[in-house]
Amino acid sequence: MTLYLRPVHFVDTPIGLPDGAAVRLAGGMQWFAAYEVSGDGDRRVVPVGEVATLGERAALLHARITAPRAPWALGGRTLRFDQPQVAGILNVTPDSFSDGGAHVDDPAGAAAAGMAMAAAGAAVIDVGGESTRPGAALVWEEDEARRVAPVVERLARGGALVSIDTRKAPVAEAALAAGAGIVNDVSAMLWDERTLEVAARTGAPVILMHSPDPKHGGHGRDGYRDVVTEVFDWLEARVDAVVAAGVDRARVMIDPGIGFGKSLSDNLALINALALFHGIGCPIMLGVSRKRLIGALSNEAPVAERLGGSIALAVTGAAAGVQLLRVHDVAETVQALRVWRGLRDRALIG
Repeated sequence: MTLYLRPVHFVDTPIGLPDGAAVRLAGGMQWFAAYEVSGDGDRRVVPVGEVATLGERAALLHARITAPRAPWALGGRTLRFDQPQVAGILNVTPDSFSDGGAHVDDPAGAAAAGMAMAAAGAAVIDVGGESTRPGAALVWEEDEARRVAPVVERLARGGALVSIDTRKAPVAEAALAAGAGIVNDVSAMLWDERTLEVAARTGAPVILMHSPDPKHGGHGRDGYRDVVTEVFDWLEARVDAVVAAGVDRARVMIDPGIGFGKSLSDNLALINALALFHGIGCPIMLGVSRKRLIGALSNEAPVAERLGGSIALAVTGAAAGVQLLRVHDVAETVQALRVWRGLRDRALIG
């Protein structure tokens, strides 16, 4: 039987509970007391103290779920995973779904916008030179590299930690040479397999996102029997493949790919099950800011009017132990997370 563990029965503090009755989620700020155990149609809740009775697969998942995530040391910067952090989205494209065109052909202006995000509390600035919205035109790799490299260079020189949002090896290589520290690939390094070679050679941390057809843009969909377990299995296998190719497992982050080839029902199921993905043993990034599902749940609110939903989903992610939240509205999300953390800190002391 293929077995999955989803942390449930979250508690404010382990104080006052018997030893081992509650454990910390991925070394972060959340504690939980039980697992929802599922597989092959079976579903039940088991206290964490009884996980050893469930076999070797459960023991592996439990170890991954509870292990602290090692911080990423990147030059003079360190990205920690013991609390939720924000990655600010900086598009230098003419056609991204939310803010396309705002910074096209203006590296200085784009970098200034990125530094403003860093000043507002973004731990990472995620720079992208190609839209991945449905139907977006493919950008020639040299054009994409020319768009992003000057922006990355200015941000890195200003002290910001930069990730490059690309699926193309030459773009990743140019951005890393310009000072980027992380490669964020929506194709999980399947669009251009040379990207994996770049990551293995440079030692750059990577973010692997799920999509059902990464070689063809990421938005095709044939339907899922069980979207949560299928996405989990795909990401687990992809992490194993990337590690086998020479990337340190401690330098891999996963992203369930909300909105990529998934229906509203699929997206909601994945968000509700986020804690289960800690079983892969990697930090998790969640990108839901201003996405279509928010409009679908709020009278078709346009992109510019989805802040409330974006904040609600960011806090939901934090409560599930997500380590990195990719957002457009940095200041507002950082404020929401600070309030959330204040509540968690106060709860821990009773």
